[in-house]
Amino acid sequence: MLESNLYERLKTLITEKQNPETLKIDTMDVEKTLRVINNQDKTVPLAVEKEIPYITKAVHIVVEAFKNGGRLIYIGAGTSGRLGVLDASEIPPTFGADPEMVQGIIAGGYKALTRAQEGAEDIKEDGGKDLMSLNFTAKDVACGISASRITPYVVGAIEKAKQVGAKTLYITCTHREQLELDVDVAICPVVGPEVIMGSTRMKSGTAQKLVLNMITTTAMIQLGKVYTNMMVDLKMTSKKLEERSKRTVITVTGVDYHTAEKVLKQANGHVKTAIVMILSGVDQVEAKRRLELANGFVRGAIEGDFNN
Repeated sequence: MLESNLYERLKTLITEKQNPETLKIDTMDVEKTLRVINNQDKTVPLAVEKEIPYITKAVHIVVEAFKNGGRLIYIGAGTSGRLGVLDASEIPPTFGADPEMVQGIIAGGYKALTRAQEGAEDIKEDGGKDLMSLNFTAKDVACGISASRITPYVVGAIEKAKQVGAKTLYITCTHREQLELDVDVAICPVVGPEVIMGSTRMKSGTAQKLVLNMITTTAMIQLGKVYTNMMVDLKMTSKKLEERSKRTVITVTGVDYHTAEKVLKQANGHVKTAIVMILSGVDQVEAKRRLELANGFVRGAIEGDFNN
């Protein structure tokens, strides 16, 4: 049940305030409207930049969990929930990670991804239930995503995660001092009132997407899934990814297309292995051994001393 003072609480949220810069947006022509929206969007990266010290702490927590067999679970409702599911779904093809490693749950279930499930976010106990349905344990990390900070479904999930003894993160677009939840790290990019009052799919959604990109991308880099600035753990699950894999090998090693294709086949389609095979002049078995000794980091597998 929603709290009786919800109306009063909403009045205190910056995400629910009127934006003084857009009060006459209903009188503007199309181009002027677009310029106003664009000018407001320009403020979002600056708000995220201020939160980098907190995002840094969050990444350390996530990486530690991954190294210990834990998972990162996003919990959200509406736009926030969809962003969490989106980020989670892109990790396996981008970084070759197990689909279980990063997951997203959304109020109302997966049908809420394509059509709003009004009221689902108001059931606090469902957040905890949905989280525990994933066999959530103290090894995992729960990351709540809520522009307003007060979404009952998300709050319920984070409270359950704390009871389990897991680390908790919270991404919200309201001021840190207003956060009433006990979490390990709060990330609070305050983007100000939306262009359209309360439409948090706009600046707030953009800020949340940027933060999610930063957390998972940096975590994957820390796990050795990037060499220079290239994805080297991607899976060849589509024609596009097959060609990207070959292009990656060609770009990193300088070999021709035919050689890249041939070595990738010898490496069972594993880009990391193919790169080490070529740059170190070793076969597939030795390349895999070096990667294992280097904890999966291509640079370490190439530059390390493996003669002893």
